[in-house]
Amino acid sequence: MYKKLDDYLEEISHFLAGREEREEILAEIRSHILEKAEQEFGEVTEEALDKVIAAYGPARRVAEKYVEGKPIIAPAYRRFLFRYTGLLFAIHFLFMVVAVIFKQSFIVFPLIFIPRLGVGEALLYLPTVFLTDLGIVALVLYLVTQSGKEVRLPWPKIAVDLEEVATPAGIPLLKRVGMMLGLTVMATLTGFAIWLYLKFQTIFLLNIINFRFVEMRPLFTPEAGRRISLIVIAMLASATLGLLVKLFTRSRWVDVASNCISLVLIGLLLRQPFDNLFAIKVPERLLPNIKLALIIMLLFIAVMTTVELIKNLVYLGRKKLAA
Repeated sequence: MYKKLDDYLEEISHFLAGREEREEILAEIRSHILEKAEQEFGEVTEEALDKVIAAYGPARRVAEKYVEGKPIIAPAYRRFLFRYTGLLFAIHFLFMVVAVIFKQSFIVFPLIFIPRLGVGEALLYLPTVFLTDLGIVALVLYLVTQSGKEVRLPWPKIAVDLEEVATPAGIPLLKRVGMMLGLTVMATLTGFAIWLYLKFQTIFLLNIINFRFVEMRPLFTPEAGRRISLIVIAMLASATLGLLVKLFTRSRWVDVASNCISLVLIGLLLRQPFDNLFAIKVPERLLPNIKLALIIMLLFIAVMTTVELIKNLVYLGRKKLAA
């Protein structure tokens, strides 16, 4: 009968999905809106309804007024969301390391499935693992909350408790100066790397006699040198941009984006073929040791970056829950 009102109620109904009293709530809202339109404008018209609906508020906000008493996850259980997620992710990560080392897949039904992965694939798989673990824990806590039963969730006292990760109220002057110095250094390194690449098509050069650019020799073969150089330049540029943005905002999303980009670039580095990598002569007996050292170094950086990513996601998640 009244199209705008019907559309508005249908939108509210979307946010009330699954509630037994949904039809009663919608009938009550309809009655209130019609009554208010008649009181304020003398008669119910589409124009009058449009003004009353605008004053009534967004559909989601209206629906939330009727669901405040039944949260998705009870406040008492919210602190366990990232506790259990962190614990499950640590177990998941351990299985992943074993899977990469022994080149095997693992299944612990229904919580864990690790396919056979290479090092690069494993790094790209980490964010998916974290989000999956978060979803599993959130689903379990949702079911516990909706059951209405008093459930005491276990948490070992010796375990690490991922509580609030607080940030300082403001950026001190000394820290800001340090960030500016760091930005200057990173910008200089990035600019120098770009200049080297434009001049030599690589940033990895070698000259054991003297430091004259005209006599520099590329360390890697042309194709490998270009690929690896571009990845490293991208990492430097990403870090520089991150420092620049953090001068103006303290948002953790900047760190999350920087961590994700770093993991992707590290994964690309680990996927580079090692055969015929060097343009200079390297003893065959040293090649396995060099490869192992490079992989260990990149894996260490990846692990530290992943830990930092998890800390930032935990902070953002707990901040969202507290809001």
